[in-house]
Amino acid sequence: MAEAKILKGDSVAKVLDRALDAGGGLLRLTPTWVPRSFLHPGKRIKLHPDDYYAYGGDRGGIDERWFGSTTEAANEGRVWHEGLSFCSFEGQAFLLRDAVAEAGVRVVGKAIWDKYHRWPVYSKFFDNMGPIPHHMHQGFEHAKLTNQEGKPEAYYFAPQYNNCDNNFPHTFFGLEPGTTKAQVRKCLEDWNKGDNGILDLSKAYRLKRGTGWHVPPGVLHAPGSLCTYEPQWGSDVFGMYQSLVEGRSVPWSLLVKDVPADKHQDLDFIVDQLDWEANVDPNFKDNHYLEPITADQGQGWVDDWIVYGLFAGKQLVSAKRLTVEPGAKCTLKDPGASSWITVQGKGRMGKLNLQTPAMIRFGAETEDEVYLTYEAATAGVEIENNGSEPLVGLRYFGPDTFAKVPNVGDYRK
Repeated sequence: MAEAKILKGDSVAKVLDRALDAGGGLLRLTPTWVPRSFLHPGKRIKLHPDDYYAYGGDRGGIDERWFGSTTEAANEGRVWHEGLSFCSFEGQAFLLRDAVAEAGVRVVGKAIWDKYHRWPVYSKFFDNMGPIPHHMHQGFEHAKLTNQEGKPEAYYFAPQYNNCDNNFPHTFFGLEPGTTKAQVRKCLEDWNKGDNGILDLSKAYRLKRGTGWHVPPGVLHAPGSLCTYEPQWGSDVFGMYQSLVEGRSVPWSLLVKDVPADKHQDLDFIVDQLDWEANVDPNFKDNHYLEPITADQGQGWVDDWIVYGLFAGKQLVSAKRLTVEPGAKCTLKDPGASSWITVQGKGRMGKLNLQTPAMIRFGAETEDEVYLTYEAATAGVEIENNGSEPLVGLRYFGPDTFAKVPNVGDYRK
């Protein structure tokens, strides 16, 4: 995104009003690319092959695209807007975060604005060639110690972005039942001995396209190599508990990145960040595995839940997948705002075109991403497939959007 085009301060309000009026409450979002210095890009997120190191080789390859984000990426050496989504209108751009600040009730709804004063969730494509370290995201209590927020998240493996498995399409989750805290502590003691053996205490599950997982804070997981759609809370906290991945060492700093400075060598504190009961749950898959559940359907279209369930009894983030057959149309009406990414086909959402790109240059704009404001979502938006293949879009929602969401495991009913 060229900085010369970026609007800030008072200039955002006037353009935002025009953009909302012209789009019927819809905001066009541009691609938000995020590199990770410690990971190897999987190269399935449509970015041009020459652009995976657009931030520079020292920053690492781009393996993530963030959607509807008002959350900054917690990367060293980051550019000022890294992780933040931009809205585009008539050749001008402004941050979605600024749009929320200017017109909170209109954009995110009164309930979310009054409670959070921001859009508190985001999603991403997370795309790697191989597995990443066994890690967890701190819960709200531990994250607060470093003035941050916890990070519940969930996964969905879109077939459209998984034409190949890459190197390891299996994810380790949690710890084997019977594992002790002393065993995990010993892995931390062995950090500099090479492989600290943390995966010897865990179990891997084969990943299946079109399904997903529900991952609460404090649960260890070593994501495998399928490209993952990840609706999550608006935080970028984590701690890596594995010292060696595919022959690459993981620095201790990535274990304690979001730990208070006086606890960086306190192994008992680091272990106690884990949600122990959830990690050693003997029925882990039953309590975390997701398959789509139909929410609504009509002639030529179907809307499925792909992310659902509660985190510690709270509805924090959820997601749906809309499929519209060629020539069909439907009116999408939700009780709250959402952020949409088109993963297949072409069509129209209200007055905005939808087109799934084959390849994207770094900094280029696309027609696949839209933010549906509270105003648009509750009024209803017509979606039409004017292409020759199914039009498929994924959209995620903020906290307490629905009166009720399915429970994990309800797909079996």
